[in-house]
Amino acid sequence: MKYQPLKYIYKANENPEASTLLLLHGTGGDENDLLPLAKNFGSHFNILSVRGNVLEHGMPRFFRRLGMGVFDEKDVEFRTHELVSFLKDTAKNEGFDTTKIIALGYSNGANIAGAILVHYPNLLHGAILFRPMLPYQQMPVFKTDKNVNVFISSGKLDTMVSNSEIDMYTSLLKKGNFIVEHHRLNTGHNLKEEDISLAAKWTKKLF
Repeated sequence: MKYQPLKYIYKANENPEASTLLLLHGTGGDENDLLPLAKNFGSHFNILSVRGNVLEHGMPRFFRRLGMGVFDEKDVEFRTHELVSFLKDTAKNEGFDTTKIIALGYSNGANIAGAILVHYPNLLHGAILFRPMLPYQQMPVFKTDKNVNVFISSGKLDTMVSNSEIDMYTSLLKKGNFIVEHHRLNTGHNLKEEDISLAAKWTKKLF
């Protein structure tokens, strides 16, 4: 299966040394979805917002699933490699540094960002995962050799993912030498203003 091109929006910062905020939408979103949210994280980033190229009943996603909460794990792996190949090609074309990418993903977008952490643990400079799930039922061993900071916000009332799964996820990331900050909010799967303000505060502190 050949890699497919991904549709994207790129907004370059005036600073050629700027880090890049990689925006990865949830199911049914597109490359425009998270652009308004990005303004909360400061004006010093390049912005790269990508549309997933898998369709589920006409709704864009970053990988296939077999049912609610059940991922096609072979497709997860393939689409992760496809996305990383796209990032490297786009970096050459647009002129940003692949060592300075901070992924920001919601739901399905957070899950593909998490899969990047698994398969390319030294690639991302940081990751913001809103309402993530474990990308694999049996997680492979993965470990970073860099100082990679990961922000996770989960919902206590989220019916898509259990609190215990998120606890396992944060534990696995920490075992893999990732520096994790986890906030569990009193909400469900939907993104809230509190998620954004906490993540923005974390981002401004580190990047």
